[in-house]
Amino acid sequence: METKVSVSTIYNCSLERAFKTPMLCDVTKVHTGFGIMPKVSHTTEDENWGKPGYSKKVYVLKSLTQKGGFASVDKIIERVENKYWKIEVSDFQSWMLGFSRFTGEWQTTELEPNKVQVDYSYTLHSDIILLYPLNWIFAHTFWKVYMKRVLENIRQLAYNNEPYLYN
Repeated sequence: METKVSVSTIYNCSLERAFKTPMLCDVTKVHTGFGIMPKVSHTTEDENWGKPGYSKKVYVLKSLTQKGGFASVDKIIERVENKYWKIEVSDFQSWMLGFSRFTGEWQTTELEPNKVQVDYSYTLHSDIILLYPLNWIFAHTFWKVYMKRVLENIRQLAYNNEPYLYN
């Protein structure tokens, strides 16, 4: 089953900042933890991050649902400069309610100079039919709230001109 969750907002910054900040800035400042979601501590094997086809290993701190350490792999599927990112999160190292992978999309549309619409979505892929109702509830409640928190973290990084760590 695929469950898609979307959130949108307006960023008052340049198109470049709205586009590049979520993928090219320090991910530990984007995924800061919330409830059962652990805080990202660091990444490895990320020398080519930001380029389609390349991936990085994501590590997290200990939480209620994770023992800490290596948690998943993020991969850039598609990058259309100043318009669109598509990523995949997979190879989960702990049980994720039967989800096999997440597909994230980040789309930016310049409405006028320094006014950018951001459309952020995740498709959560699950393979265990008995868990479909729980998967849908999780996606449309907790995950949607988490995505809104991520949007706000990225907004602050964009507004503060946080340096890019990748190209």
